[in-house]
Amino acid sequence: MAAVDQYPLSHAAGPTDRPLLDETIGATLDRAVATYSEREALVDAVSGRRWTYRELAEEVDAVALGLLALGVQRGERVGVWSPNCPEWAFLQFATARIGAVLVTVNPGYRTHELEFVLKQAGVRTVVAMPAFKTSDYAGMLAEAAPPAPRCVTSC
Repeated sequence: MAAVDQYPLSHAAGPTDRPLLDETIGATLDRAVATYSEREALVDAVSGRRWTYRELAEEVDAVALGLLALGVQRGERVGVWSPNCPEWAFLQFATARIGAVLVTVNPGYRTHELEFVLKQAGVRTVVAMPAFKTSDYAGMLAEAAPPAPRCVTSC
């Protein structure tokens, strides 16, 4: 299997009636904030929490700064091991903002599956819930720690 880094382009454009936007995900978020700053952008129905586009961008920037403080670098792979939650969305935008690559990890994985995907994808940082249903994510991450030296709990 070829290494992911051998493919420097993030997308390839084929024939289309409408051109692709030539901007980053971060630039798209910035444009949405400039256009819809005080409109609702994200709603967590379970907790009742709500974010406007401006508040969403603030959360994204805080997470991006946190990732940088952890030492996450451009092109590095960051794993997210969690079911859907607002923090997942913050992380998705934050990794894009700093040029890191988000690797989603199936919330149902067992330790051996987690270890395999972290090694296979070259994940160096994992953001996860402490636990989900009957799975002790923190304990499972500790077992698979060598391939994921930086672990952060969220959600």
